[in-house]
Amino acid sequence: MTALDVSVEQVWDWLGEVADPEIPVISVVDLGIVRAVRLEGEACVVTITPTYSGCPAMRVISESVSDALRAHGIEDVRIESRLSPAWTTDWMSAAGKAALKGYGIAPPVQQAIDISGLHAGIRRRAAPAVACPHCGSSHTQLTSEFGSTPCKALYKCLDCREPFDYFKCH
Repeated sequence: MTALDVSVEQVWDWLGEVADPEIPVISVVDLGIVRAVRLEGEACVVTITPTYSGCPAMRVISESVSDALRAHGIEDVRIESRLSPAWTTDWMSAAGKAALKGYGIAPPVQQAIDISGLHAGIRRRAAPAVACPHCGSSHTQLTSEFGSTPCKALYKCLDCREPFDYFKCH
């Protein structure tokens, strides 16, 4: 099969089944890593953006995307990596954020890009109130700026006493 035999929408559906290697409950589409899909003749070109530059999972993600499309019969797959614009948690889907919470990772609670203060100069945001994904309490405390991966921070719930990762806004 070639890219001539499928639609862009079908490719997006297939990619929605490709799990992130570090957080297997969220797809690379729901995480916002897949930026574009285009069909060029017999080739399917998928553009991906890492969650941060130097992300060690990008090689595995590229291979997983290629493998998934080849499993559906697309033989000519090209992966393009794009660093600009930089990935942001704003690109995560609502379903992806819900999957994170169900997995025990607090999803980002703010928009990463806030343009409301551009005319008034740069302003700092207050630290977000992060709800515990286990009990729902907002009585939580930052333990470390870095959690199990660099894109997460480590928090603890002061009510249920459970530690948890918080997916930082970027």
